[in-house]
Amino acid sequence: MTNHPTLISLSIAPGRVLRGNHALTEGIEYILKLGQRPLIIGGEHSLALSQLHVLFDRPELEIAQISYTPDCCETSLDRLIQATSAHQADLIIGIGGGKCLDTAKLVAHRCQLPIVTIPTTGATCAAWTALSNIYSESGAFLYDVSLAQCPDLLILDYGIVATAPSRMLVAGIGDAIAKWYEASVSSGHSSQTLLIAAVQQARVLRDILFQKSAAAIADPGGADWQEVVDATVLLAGVIGGLGGAQCRTVAAHAVHNGLTHLPGSHHALHGEKVAYGILVQLRLQEMLQGDQLAATARAQLLDFYTEIGLPKTLADLGLSEITISQLHHGATLACQADSDLHRLPFAVVPEQLVAAMVSTTIIERMAEVERVNDR
Repeated sequence: MTNHPTLISLSIAPGRVLRGNHALTEGIEYILKLGQRPLIIGGEHSLALSQLHVLFDRPELEIAQISYTPDCCETSLDRLIQATSAHQADLIIGIGGGKCLDTAKLVAHRCQLPIVTIPTTGATCAAWTALSNIYSESGAFLYDVSLAQCPDLLILDYGIVATAPSRMLVAGIGDAIAKWYEASVSSGHSSQTLLIAAVQQARVLRDILFQKSAAAIADPGGADWQEVVDATVLLAGVIGGLGGAQCRTVAAHAVHNGLTHLPGSHHALHGEKVAYGILVQLRLQEMLQGDQLAATARAQLLDFYTEIGLPKTLADLGLSEITISQLHHGATLACQADSDLHRLPFAVVPEQLVAAMVSTTIIERMAEVERVNDR
């Protein structure tokens, strides 16, 4: 009898992706094929965008809209599911940033309705993925949920994304570039075809971001900017889709998850905390494995972060007054038994994670003093 391998189900990509300067206008015909009574879920800023008038100008669409706030949490989800039922919605449209899109995807998943995602920033790949993160009402990460499929339609309208502050794209660069540093650890030695493909795409993504990010930030809406937005929103999603759970997150995202439980970090964006988490992961590899390549990679990243404005220290994340006890609390949560941190090829305990967070901050402070003295 032939032994069949364990069945692996992959949700690789949305049913359709539309991208361009007027993608929302062009996408209405595709929206109409999915439903005529959409519930639009967004944040206060997203729901006020002038570009949404093209949806309300179509008499075929009977639209209701609602804010997802305070967070992608169970309380919000319950309220939104009730609103979906009250409107008799046959379609969910999520328009906003990562937490908003995660919320909209979950509402559609639980109500078994089609979902259209319209990102308003380049800050995450949430518009692409079959995954949502659940937080507490105060913004602390709790757990993630795998969804039945990727969105039915993703509309990447450059005109909408260009209205976001540049800080959002910088954060997206931090979140996206983590794909290489995490996937290469979790799956870099795999012999599985799709994992190999995902890891190599993560390397390509890293190189694109190294080469084009500074020019993109300097010229919002320009050619390099569009390529970087495609990288943070679309290519990052491709990697997670091809690689699946094995190729998504390791210590960088685990550090993010732990930091969300520290109130001082709540003003920092998802990708900013992930970017800092990459530095911590590389410091762990250096400390616990003697990995000098990790030390070299961290030095390269620090230069890149300086160039584009990503956080390099705890102080940059708003945690300059944090105590070791508070850090240990975040580290303990990051080291829980089900944490993605344990995809590292070596064991890590909270005390070691705290040491990595503190030491990478101290090393960068010393380097900054040296740079000032050299001037």
